[in-house]
Amino acid sequence: MIRVLLVDDQPLIRSGFRALLDAESDIEVVAEAGDGAEGVALARQHLPDVVLIDVRMPVVDGIEATRRIAADPVLSGVHVVVLTNYGLDEYIFNALRTGAAGFLVKDILPEDFLHAIRVAARGDALLAPSITRKLIDRYVTQPPHADHAALSGLTTREREAVTLVARGLSNHEIAARMAISPVTAKTHINRAMTKLRARDRAQLVIIAYESGLITPRDAD
Repeated sequence: MIRVLLVDDQPLIRSGFRALLDAESDIEVVAEAGDGAEGVALARQHLPDVVLIDVRMPVVDGIEATRRIAADPVLSGVHVVVLTNYGLDEYIFNALRTGAAGFLVKDILPEDFLHAIRVAARGDALLAPSITRKLIDRYVTQPPHADHAALSGLTTREREAVTLVARGLSNHEIAARMAISPVTAKTHINRAMTKLRARDRAQLVIIAYESGLITPRDAD
């Protein structure tokens, strides 16, 4: 059973998402919150698999709430998905840098929304290649500025796997490109995440670009 926490200051929005999720046999909404502070507290109480959290809320916004969840070792198994009305903007980039697994626009189709919940619950980032491309174009085209000395600790295959993650490839696509099994591809990615202290694939993408491991031109 996938356990979900809804965090949004609009009760009608929460009700709509809850009705959709409760209709699924493998998903359970464990709690709802109307602001980020309450959302963090309920995340600690219920330890959900996925937290769906709005960006702009009173008291504590979604970015700060995401940061608090990502920084709490007790919540290391919680995957934050940011909800927004505004599409790809600076709030989303900040959320990804803070520790979000991905983001969803609130006008998403119901079937895509449910698929996204299941993707997030199994620990995969909600970054389709098209979204990765937009993210790169808009926010990561500046010269590398982050110091990620841990890159030197990656093996050649781990660096290759991280590069392919940053290009938006799935585990199966990475396996095919590297001529290895999907399980081995996942192992390379997980080891790289551990060495780089990346919470998930979304943060791997950001580290790859900010460190200069890959550039926007490389992603074409």
